[in-house]
Amino acid sequence: MELKTNGIIGQSTTLAEVFRVLLKVAPTDSTVLVTGESGTGKELLVRALHANSLRADKPFVPINCGAIPKELLESELFGHEKGAFTHAIRSRPGRFELADGGTIFLDEIGEMELSLQVKILRVLQEKEIERVGGIGAKKVDVRIVAATNRDLEQEVSKGLFREDLYYRLNVIPLHLPPLRERGGDVLLLAEFFLQRFCEKKQRPTLILAPNARKVLSAYRWPGNVRELENFMERLSILVDGDVVHPADLPQKILNAVGDVAELPEPTPPDAPAEVCAPHGFAWPTLEDLGRHHMGLKEFLDTIEDKLLEEALEKSDGVKNQAAELLGIKRTTLIEKLKKKMV
Repeated sequence: MELKTNGIIGQSTTLAEVFRVLLKVAPTDSTVLVTGESGTGKELLVRALHANSLRADKPFVPINCGAIPKELLESELFGHEKGAFTHAIRSRPGRFELADGGTIFLDEIGEMELSLQVKILRVLQEKEIERVGGIGAKKVDVRIVAATNRDLEQEVSKGLFREDLYYRLNVIPLHLPPLRERGGDVLLLAEFFLQRFCEKKQRPTLILAPNARKVLSAYRWPGNVRELENFMERLSILVDGDVVHPADLPQKILNAVGDVAELPEPTPPDAPAEVCAPHGFAWPTLEDLGRHHMGLKEFLDTIEDKLLEEALEKSDGVKNQAAELLGIKRTTLIEKLKKKMV
């Protein structure tokens, strides 16, 4: 199964390990807790988790638990009935109902107050919710994925987070490493963002001078990927020439890294195969095409046909099971089979 990374860019071994775990857990319904510093891309990772799951064609519903006032969060999560409180002029479904069949993403769950944590625990245990002002429970089929930049174990020890909820959420922990621990990904991302912003501003892509590359690679990036992205946008606007030199960088960054002449060479990116290829897998090469006297389309069609046949054979012709083995929808499988018969 090919991993859809949903825009997450990187080739470091630390990120590759995250992808390996994601590929294993995505097809399951296990609850996942994503941790990492602010700006590391936790929501992107959760969206990738959903995109690679069997719920990919169902809703993905995010909610930032720290951005909504506490008195409104319960209604946002569980919905409310008409007249449940002032201004509740009509009944309204909550995020859990909107996510039915799909994935709900509880971002910054460490900000949630204890009284609401109890209700989240009930959803995890009973798979049902109750609207504010409602008198009956409603079953929901959702996969819960949560994220936080807090140390929830410390929050538990302080009495700020329920221990039972923590263990319920932490079935599969996924930790996104900070940018400073991703080696060559810093420059990989910097050049990607720089190219994107230059294209948007319709100017030639800026080139990073060798010493500027050293500085960017050595800087700690406390705001992680978000800080790097914003900084590359700033450079695309303010740099006059075609090359970014250390003099174009803010004094704050130069002071943080010290003497530019003494900085080490940037860490090269790790091999892309570390990210994309499963253990023991060898990617096809142009030599394979030549050896089989095939063009690209014929080669890919042949591979697809073989996998379709194997999946149908393993599932005894049951299309639902074959589609699940292939990680595609049943309707997609049927369309592919129809094309084969034409």
